[in-house]
Amino acid sequence: MIEGKESAAVGRPLRYGMVGGGPGSFIGGVHRSAIAFGGYGTLVAGCFSRNPANSAVTGRELHLDPARVYASFEEMAKAEAKREDAIDFVVIAAQNDSHFPAAKAFLEQGIHVMCEKPLSHTLEQALELKALAKKKKCLFGVAYAYAGHVMAKEAREIVRSGQIGDVVMVMGEYPQEWLMDLLEKTEGQRQAAWRTDPKQAGISNCLGDIGTHIENMVAMITGLKVKQVCASLDVIGKGRSLDTNAQVMLRYSNGAKGLYWSSQIAAGYDNGLKVRIFGTKGAVEFVQEESNYLKVAMKGQPPQRLSRGNGYIHPGASKNSRFPSGHPEGYNEAFANLYAAFTSAVRDVMDGKKVKEADYDYPKIDEGIDGVKFVGACVSSSKKGAVWVDVD
Repeated sequence: MIEGKESAAVGRPLRYGMVGGGPGSFIGGVHRSAIAFGGYGTLVAGCFSRNPANSAVTGRELHLDPARVYASFEEMAKAEAKREDAIDFVVIAAQNDSHFPAAKAFLEQGIHVMCEKPLSHTLEQALELKALAKKKKCLFGVAYAYAGHVMAKEAREIVRSGQIGDVVMVMGEYPQEWLMDLLEKTEGQRQAAWRTDPKQAGISNCLGDIGTHIENMVAMITGLKVKQVCASLDVIGKGRSLDTNAQVMLRYSNGAKGLYWSSQIAAGYDNGLKVRIFGTKGAVEFVQEESNYLKVAMKGQPPQRLSRGNGYIHPGASKNSRFPSGHPEGYNEAFANLYAAFTSAVRDVMDGKKVKEADYDYPKIDEGIDGVKFVGACVSSSKKGAVWVDVD
């Protein structure tokens, strides 16, 4: 339980700050629009760049008080904690190497955190954040955005209710083509530059950046834990040192098997996340680029295509729908669903309620830790010549 404390500000709009999300950032704008989408909070502070001048530019563009646009996240965490109108939570949308130190800085000040994935570079760092969040009684979310899609949640309802029987096989893929060329060598391509830099990205690029979305999506839908992996991480692109293509075989705790493929050098693919779950009675298939639909196939019966927004969708999934069927929902709405749940938990803590974080439907720090374990085990397996490696 996370015990809240009485607040004189109960009922007021939530205030949040952001680390990262400055000039050239894609994901920072996505977080801001998702929070604004549902009116879940007001941005009042930030450290948007490692360059104070760039941070100031973003602050002006977002019409923030210059006094609350900081030169470093360390300064921001300490200063905001002292204010009567302090931020209620922080969004960490910076590059990977900032995730751990920034999250730690705000947790130390008792500020709730929503952090981009991967949670940290190392498992030791991830476990340190979990211990600190528990000590400070802080909520901690990890922004696995695709977990917010309505039909991904419907897949979870179908699989976990036993409708397709026992899960025996999982197939997941996430192909993109955007790093077929050496974009990191091109001026102005900051997204490619930091993702292919081990100092900033960590021990993996492709698997850590997009392969972890497969791992999280499968875990969210099935509840299965990965027991062992056998991985081959390919460095494709002259001069690169991190993977741009990855194949992983998996063994799950229930005896099921899996195969994941993630790639950033797959011609013809934009953002092709797809997960197929096969059971003893049937199967489900979720395709991110067709996220308003879910394919369900039961043994001996014609496949069905379920559509978001209809009355046959389970309540646990349909409560996340924002529009009637036939009115497409997508990426921003999935992000917004994460914040609907996360800020509801933040609000309940502020209102003095005893909060059990597991009751709120957003990815928690444990999911982030699982992602770090998964990447670490896969990298280890690949370095040893694609051998089976225990995840825990």
